[in-house]
Amino acid sequence: MKSIRTSIATILILLLSIGVIMIYSSSGIYARQEMGDSTYFLVRHILFLFIGFIFMFFSMSFDYRRIQPYSKVILLVSIFLLALVLIPHIGKTSYGARRWFKIGPFSFQPSEMAKIAMLIYVADFLSRKKERILYFWEGFVPLILAMGVVCVLIVKEPDLGNAVLIGMITLIVMYISGASVLHIASLGIMALPALYYLVFRVPYRLARMMAFWNPNEDVKGIGFQLYQSQIALGSGGIFGVGLGQSKQKLLYLPAAHTDFILSIIGEEFGLIGTLAVIILFVLFIWQGARIAKRTVDPFGYYLAIGIISMIGLQAVINIGVSIGALPTKGLPLPFVSYGGSALIFNMMAVGFLLNISRIQDL
Repeated sequence: MKSIRTSIATILILLLSIGVIMIYSSSGIYARQEMGDSTYFLVRHILFLFIGFIFMFFSMSFDYRRIQPYSKVILLVSIFLLALVLIPHIGKTSYGARRWFKIGPFSFQPSEMAKIAMLIYVADFLSRKKERILYFWEGFVPLILAMGVVCVLIVKEPDLGNAVLIGMITLIVMYISGASVLHIASLGIMALPALYYLVFRVPYRLARMMAFWNPNEDVKGIGFQLYQSQIALGSGGIFGVGLGQSKQKLLYLPAAHTDFILSIIGEEFGLIGTLAVIILFVLFIWQGARIAKRTVDPFGYYLAIGIISMIGLQAVINIGVSIGALPTKGLPLPFVSYGGSALIFNMMAVGFLLNISRIQDL
């Protein structure tokens, strides 16, 4: 599978390169005004990239099967960190959310680690007890309880987007392993009251939903970000206005270098640029699926499925939000958006995917 690994590595480098260019393009003016240095976010992102490559090479450097016996420990450590970050004066609060640990000039988001931890735990559980997944109490409930603990702690931060993402990834892997559709559907029905409360009884989330349903109703208020995103995409046309020539990044579009970086890509490189990014993600998912299909080890198979689901869903959600097809979730575009923890752990996940492919060739 050497050719597949080469393809994935090439796609990763292309996405990371696009990210570096567009982060500087989209954040330079904002950074100069707010930080006094137009390269502030670029320099930090390059440092995150360096750390990400270290994590990626680490996850490639040993037989991935050696982590399987420690899956429960990894998950428990992740749960402990998720609980610890909620404690005042320990977790860092920003914009009303307590999601980060402050480590010197940098921040660490434990929910990003929780994604990898949950994937490892689910892959280990299913590789050992796949035949029990059809049984509600013996196979289905234990995984749902673990997922529930992780998701509840993340929702408490609050971070509904990552909680929903982890839930979706877990259910996808369980479904592929043979879990009962009836069990999954029953869980979805039972979760509806909680989702209704979390979305429609929390004012800022309700406002986001209203903006999604009718973004033109309050373009100077809650619909401002989505409206500006659509202006950026529309302004780019087919070929874009040119690198560095975006008007929306002139403090019109909030989070231009993070959640809405695709909108700036669309403005500066047009439909051609956005389609190129989408095609790269489609190719990544396709090549990752080829690795999973050829993996004979059950633990590696489920871990590979989880990784490509995680990267793919994040990309789909971010793209959907940028074009107005999904409500605002606050999830970055993998490998492209300005990142810290998200970038590092996504790169670590790719390292595991390449590791799985390498081990199958031995």
